[in-house]
Amino acid sequence: MSTALAIASVTAVLKDLLQNGVIDHDLTSSVGDVLVSALPPDRVDISEATGKSQLNLFLYQATQNAAWRNTALPSRDSEGNLLTNQPLALDLHYLLTAYGLKDLHSEILLGYGMQLLHDTPVLARAAIRRALAPPSLVGDGGLPPELRALFDSELAEQVEQIRITPETLSTEEVSKLWSAFQARYRPTAAYVASVVLIEGRRATRPSLPVRTRKIYAVPFRQPVIERVQSQAAAAAPVVSDQPILAGHNLVLAGRGLRGDLTFARVGGVDVELDPARVEDTRVTFALPAGLRAGAQGVQVIHRALMGSPPEPHAGAESNLAAFVLRPRVVSQGATVTGSAGGFMSGTIGLTVVPAVGAGQRVRVLLNEINAPAGRPPRAYGFDAPPAFQLSPPSSPPDATNDLFVPFEGVAAGEYLLRAQVDGAESPLERDGEGRFVSPRVVIA
Repeated sequence: MSTALAIASVTAVLKDLLQNGVIDHDLTSSVGDVLVSALPPDRVDISEATGKSQLNLFLYQATQNAAWRNTALPSRDSEGNLLTNQPLALDLHYLLTAYGLKDLHSEILLGYGMQLLHDTPVLARAAIRRALAPPSLVGDGGLPPELRALFDSELAEQVEQIRITPETLSTEEVSKLWSAFQARYRPTAAYVASVVLIEGRRATRPSLPVRTRKIYAVPFRQPVIERVQSQAAAAAPVVSDQPILAGHNLVLAGRGLRGDLTFARVGGVDVELDPARVEDTRVTFALPAGLRAGAQGVQVIHRALMGSPPEPHAGAESNLAAFVLRPRVVSQGATVTGSAGGFMSGTIGLTVVPAVGAGQRVRVLLNEINAPAGRPPRAYGFDAPPAFQLSPPSSPPDATNDLFVPFEGVAAGEYLLRAQVDGAESPLERDGEGRFVSPRVVIA
């Protein structure tokens, strides 16, 4: 691989190639003195004072080579340690421009330049070493430092040789280029030098060689979750549309759910499943502790035993199925601290399961029961403050089961109470006739 000096080395080799072509073809006899340069077009000076025509090679763009850009990836491990020095693979885009001092000089120079690059489609390693080799003496002094630096670029030793390919530019592209150069247009041909491989010299951390290889052929079976249900207890029936509460079993129905090792991932937590409760079409397991009320996701994970001794490895994963874990109100009460015009204010205290995190949104809903005939039942909703109100006051906890929500403007009466946590609403209990009866709170 080459060093960062490879770009300049390619330009220097091409310039030397053109300079030798001018000498070999004795162009001085037809166009006079010729200068070969590698300058930006706006810096080329052609005038009667210089007395020379000029052939200019300008690198106007460097792009990444698509075929080499993913070589030696990944270059770092999961901890960020360097495994390989990934090469920077570049294509160099050049403009070959002829500046004639007199009539037809531009055409003659461009013709010889294009013929020379056509006859040299590949930069041979010997030609690169010869072009970049430092002479023993320059006049009576040493070699200029920049030339010695190009000799050390290792361009001739890179694994792939440099190819010179003509590039076709449309009239619009040529016009845009010369407008960007802010220079007057001259006869031009475009070429691409590919590929230049630049590699760093940083120390890497290679891995040990593989002693033995083991290949496993595992039939692909994609588990699919079609329905999420709940079970109040191990012996309880699975009821459709039953609210999913903390302490319930989660029942996943689908296909292809059973694997060699079957896990469930709930809220980012992996739960190892009891093989006796894992079937191909149904999986049952207890909800893990610590889940928060609200929307949750569940997946079935298959892992395969590989190696000696066998160890679990990543396998297939099911689709992500969503369910709502609803809070449950365990106890509740109201403390009235003021009254005005028959409307009360105070605090509603309630205990909910699961615990509510400090970043969750809580809202308490009240619906009047046993309202007198002739008017609709009253209904109220109150948001909990951003930080939980505790008794006695302290810094907000990470999670709490006890909530204290202030209320005001509530008429005296008996109310059904529901708690909403991140939009998940606690269920109400019914009597034998299907009427909602609890939990309830009395405000008086």
